Amino acid sequence: MQQTDVVIVGAGPIGIELAANLKKRGIDYIHVEAGQVGGTIDWYAPDTMFFSSSERIAIAGIPLNNTSQTKATREEYLTYLRGVVQQLKLEIRTYCFVRSVTPTKDGNFKVSLSRSLHAVGGPQESSRSRAADEFEEVTAKRVVLAIGDMHAPRLLNIPGEDLPHVSHYLEDPHKYFAKKVLIVGGKNSAVEAAIRLFRVGCDVTLSYRGAALDESRVKYWLLPEIKGLVKRNLIHFVPGSSPVEITPESALLESGGGPLRVPADFVLLLTGYQQDSSLFESAGVQLEGEGKKPSYSRRTMETNVQGLYVAGTAAAGTQIGGVKEFIETSHIHVARITAALCGEAPPKDPEVPAEYQLET
Repeated sequence: MQQTDVVIVGAGPIGIELAANLKKRGIDYIHVEAGQVGGTIDWYAPDTMFFSSSERIAIAGIPLNNTSQTKATREEYLTYLRGVVQQLKLEIRTYCFVRSVTPTKDGNFKVSLSRSLHAVGGPQESSRSRAADEFEEVTAKRVVLAIGDMHAPRLLNIPGEDLPHVSHYLEDPHKYFAKKVLIVGGKNSAVEAAIRLFRVGCDVTLSYRGAALDESRVKYWLLPEIKGLVKRNLIHFVPGSSPVEITPESALLESGGGPLRVPADFVLLLTGYQQDSSLFESAGVQLEGEGKKPSYSRRTMETNVQGLYVAGTAAAGTQIGGVKEFIETSHIHVARITAALCGEAPPKDPEVPAEYQLET
């Protein structure tokens, strides 16, 4: 059984930044990731643009530059993350799934890993349900869970949700060209998808349960566009509606004006995502509230389980009622954990301007 000081679970930007810090401090660690580096960002739709400016999502002191001098796209950020890993020579065991984290009687942790030798499926497939070809156990003095918070879509549990033309993720917009597309949702991902699909020549209907779009959860540069397109009826907006059934040709909406059947070649249920909290549960971390937010100390990011830390958006659990943790607010997590592992005083909290309290 391999032994190490720290196991980092998750190779998103905050997990990578923490690994860079630990390597710089000479702390022995093992870094594992269930998919590829930047796994969650990998399934963003092509050319998705971040809300945060580039300097706010740069990590490990390495500038994030692009040719347009504007906010980074999905592709640019994934390229940047790969470059950071290569430049700093960070070792990450990708496609390595952590099945459980278990405290041991001697105060350490047993981390159970399974490693697949085959390609991994799409984002809707639970990593811990995949068959594996190799198994391994690692003993660690401390564990950091930087696993993110968007592991699976929030299902509506309606008939037809599992049909092949129904998805909880926007793919390359070209796929939907000249087709009728029903989008369900009224926040950032749904609004952006509606605009982009209209731009590529789709007949778009946007259904939202609220009486109006949730403007506090939409990128500010998209609001004028979506409002203008809806006003001119170029995008069909059905507020106060919810899908109750999906068939191969259409979807049935329940609304204040009565049932409404909408023809649809594709249906995108962009109703949000939820965290897989099973690793927290296996380790005995106390989870709080509807979103199952892990209990932790803000000074150190240590959970109620001694030696087990949380970093990045994973600290928020499933984010309900607004996004409070994202990349740019999570850099401080790295500094707090590094200080705690090195026995140093915790750093002061940074101030985050109100206009940056939203991210893709």
